[in-house]
Amino acid sequence: MNKIILVLGTALLTALSVTAQEGKPSVKVFSNFNYDLSSVAGETAFKEFEIKRAYLGYQYNFDDKLSAKITFDVGADDGSLYTAFLKIASLSWKASDKLTLNFGQVGTKNFKFQEKSWRNRYVTKSVQDEHKWANSADAGLIADYKVSNKIIIDAQILNGEGYKSSQGTNGLFRGGFGITYTMNNRVALRLHKDITPGKVPHASIPEDPIIGSASQHINTLAIAYTGNNFDLGVEKANMMNTMNMLDNRKDLLSVFGNYTLSEKYSFLGRYDNVTSKEGWDLANDGNYTVFGIARQMAKGVKISFNIQSWTAVEENEETERTLFINLVYKF
Repeated sequence: MNKIILVLGTALLTALSVTAQEGKPSVKVFSNFNYDLSSVAGETAFKEFEIKRAYLGYQYNFDDKLSAKITFDVGADDGSLYTAFLKIASLSWKASDKLTLNFGQVGTKNFKFQEKSWRNRYVTKSVQDEHKWANSADAGLIADYKVSNKIIIDAQILNGEGYKSSQGTNGLFRGGFGITYTMNNRVALRLHKDITPGKVPHASIPEDPIIGSASQHINTLAIAYTGNNFDLGVEKANMMNTMNMLDNRKDLLSVFGNYTLSEKYSFLGRYDNVTSKEGWDLANDGNYTVFGIARQMAKGVKISFNIQSWTAVEENEETERTLFINLVYKF
C-alpha cells in the first residue's frame, strides 16, 4: 500500500510540475455520505463517509495528430483497501480529418454515449456499467470514422478482461462496433453491438456442448434529447447467451433525465429495470430508482442530495433505500 501511494504521489507531482505548454494534468474525485433508510425499528441505521474514486491523469499533445493520455484509477471497491489501477494508457493518432485511432489501454465505447447523456456519473454509474455488462476501459484498439457531420461509426478490438485483469489464457478478443447519428443539436441516436466469443471449445466438453461455447452478444439502442432547460435519455439493451451460456438472456431498460432550475440548481432522476429470461438470474433482477437535486458549487465542483432505491424481483424482498450526498471535484 505504501509503495502504491509513493508511486502515485511521485507521478502526480511530476505531472503537476510540467508547464501547460507541455501537457495537461487532471484530478477527479468522487466522494459521498450515505445513510440507510431501510433499517427496521430497533436497529442502528448503517451510515458512512466514502471516497469512492480518485482519477489522476495526464494528457500530452506531441503535435496536432498524435497525443497520449494516462489515467490512474484509485478506488476502494467492495470495502477493500484503496487499490490503484492503470486505467488509461493510450496513444491517439488522428490519421486524417475523418479517421482517429486509439491504441493501448483505452476507454471503451460500450456505454460512453449513455454516461455522457446521464451527466451524473458521480452519483451512480450508467446501467450497463453498474451491472458489469462491459468494462469502461480495456487493452486494445479503437477506430472512429467520421462519415459526415451527423454520422460517426466506430469499432473496437479488446482483450475483453477489463483494465484490472490481464488477457485470459484462451487468448480470445472481445469486439464491438457502433454508429452514432446526431440528427440535430437536440437529438442523438446510438446503436452498438458487443461480441464476446465462447470461452470453451465444443470439443472440450462433449458431454454438454452448450456450456461456455456460445458467443455472447450485447445489443444496445440509446437515444438522447436535449431541450432548452432539460434533457432526457433512454437506453434499451439485451445480452444474448449471457456468460457464453446458450439461450441465457438478460434485458435492461434505463430512462433518465435532468431539469435545469437555474444556473446552479437542477433536478435529476433515473429508473432502471433489469430482468433475465425465465428468471434464471432472479437474484440480480430488479428495479432501481434515483431522484434528487444537484448544485454547481463552482467550476469543477458539484454536489447532489438524492435518494437511491433498489427493489429486487424475488418474493418477500424489501426495497432498499439509501440517502446519498454525492460530491465530485475536478481540476
